[in-house]
Amino acid sequence: MLTAHDELLCHQLPTTFDHPEQSDLRWVERVVMYGFDTSGDVTVMTGMARYPNRNVTDAYAMVSRRGEETRVVRVSSQIDAAPAGLGEYSIGPYTYSIEEPLRRTRATLRGNEHGLELDLVLTAEFPAYEQTPAFHRTRGRVQENARRFYQNGNLSGHIVIDGDRIDIDPHRWWFGRDHSWGVRNGPGGGSLPDGTEMQPGEIPDGVLYYMGIFEFDDELVHFAQREDSEGRRTQFEGEILHRLADGGSSSPIIDVDHDLKFRDDLRVISGGTFDVHRDDRTTSSIDVTPICDFWPGLAGYQEFRGYASGYWRGTDFIDGFTIDATDVEAIRPVSFVSETLCEVQMDGKVGHGLVEMVFVGAYPRYGYTGW
Repeated sequence: MLTAHDELLCHQLPTTFDHPEQSDLRWVERVVMYGFDTSGDVTVMTGMARYPNRNVTDAYAMVSRRGEETRVVRVSSQIDAAPAGLGEYSIGPYTYSIEEPLRRTRATLRGNEHGLELDLVLTAEFPAYEQTPAFHRTRGRVQENARRFYQNGNLSGHIVIDGDRIDIDPHRWWFGRDHSWGVRNGPGGGSLPDGTEMQPGEIPDGVLYYMGIFEFDDELVHFAQREDSEGRRTQFEGEILHRLADGGSSSPIIDVDHDLKFRDDLRVISGGTFDVHRDDRTTSSIDVTPICDFWPGLAGYQEFRGYASGYWRGTDFIDGFTIDATDVEAIRPVSFVSETLCEVQMDGKVGHGLVEMVFVGAYPRYGYTGW
């Protein structure tokens, strides 16, 4: 079926843009924007996903205010019911648009019965940069085959909660985005139950995945790593980037060591240090002080209240709720993926950033001996 994207001179397969080259139901393309007022008073995460092999597209907005409940709105529809314009994607009251490729994107949530609205524009201050390809296979089956890019920038716009408008002060906000595509595994990637006839999946002794994105006045530090229970690395990437206004140059990080501390109630970082080894053989230590946490599982990265990203919900689904994100028992069901927003110090400089983490199973170095 022809779509507006078939006007572009960028086909790489002898077929149309309405489907990928494979039929894996896990295939997903996702965008997300995230960040916080560096005081920790307001936290935002918003984004959308498209599952072309399921004809499902969904989106969400999640806002937390210090001392108040987290507000979440989730919407879902079928892809062929959405407008087919170039660079703009709408699902009910939600719209994501690319206003300038690799430079400026916008997310809007119009007024709805759940009392949350937003209009956020992210303008790049650093170049977009690619993730190292993520490819993992177990027992011959591809578990993950995905790519993504990240970008940090300047945020403008506003948020409205129950009629209370919050205007964004760009000088007080840390904000970034990522855009991923390919086969993903797990509920956040839209995995469905395999059924009783499939061999059960392998369960590792333990997994530690972490990502850091830390912004300073003169540079952005990004790294991500996966380790098994003994600390053996299974994937690594790292890069130093400079602002577009300073030329936008980049250089690789060749290694990262960690010495972390964790909360008593959840496996979520409570502090610690990352030692970043640059390609010029110098090392910078980054001391991390958490400010606040937020939980993508509430928005659909895990099943919560009968909903997860990629599930078929018809053509005009919308729901919304509030939750006390400081209540550990309320959050525990979605604590598989944590996002910790932080103040950081490196080489005498103060910055802000994000630590994303998945930490399950055994990891004796930090005192964890099982699930």
